[in-house]
Amino acid sequence: MIFNPHEIPVVGTDHHLPPVPGERLTPEALRARFRHPPEWSPEVATEQPTSGRAPAHASVLVPLVMRDELTVLLTRRTEHLRDHAGQISFPGGRAEPHDADTAATALREAEEEVGLPHHHVEVIGQLPIYSTVSAFLVTPVVALVQPGFLPQPDPFEVAEVFEVPLAFLMQPAHHQRHAFEFGGQRREFFSIPWSGSAASPYFIWGATAAMLRNLYRFLAA
Repeated sequence: MIFNPHEIPVVGTDHHLPPVPGERLTPEALRARFRHPPEWSPEVATEQPTSGRAPAHASVLVPLVMRDELTVLLTRRTEHLRDHAGQISFPGGRAEPHDADTAATALREAEEEVGLPHHHVEVIGQLPIYSTVSAFLVTPVVALVQPGFLPQPDPFEVAEVFEVPLAFLMQPAHHQRHAFEFGGQRREFFSIPWSGSAASPYFIWGATAAMLRNLYRFLAA
């Protein structure tokens, strides 16, 4: 399935849903929330697969950088990659047999992709597994990141590293819903455009936007 997500119509936004309160978006509050999680359910957990390959486990790091206000570190993937080329993503990738657990996969991939040292990272929890259209079973590993590291993106995989305020991403008014028909079925996805300082906005969509939406549901519950 190849399409330009920018061209898929927006069918709605969620202005009626409240943003996550600022007092829940501090390092202390986030640590407490993951230590004592509320009852909640992810809004989006599975995409309709278009790949015939066997499912593979993977992890992504959801890096919350502890600046004056928390930011989320994201990457833009290079255009030549087989999976999700050019998309906005969390650092992450396929699990390897030597990885001790899902967090180890996320930490290894983040160091390989963007040069994020382990000693800058404090893992505080995980979100439910997300099944992607490309047949990856992805565990989002949420972590607090001490600032002061210099990103060193792997030029083969990562075209750009940037940060978006967590508060912006936790406002459903910024979450756009898209819908289209493919193979006789209705398919939907979220997007979260972010202007930043770029001439054109970053278009966060697909699995990354869905996992951010699930983070919103977890923090708002």
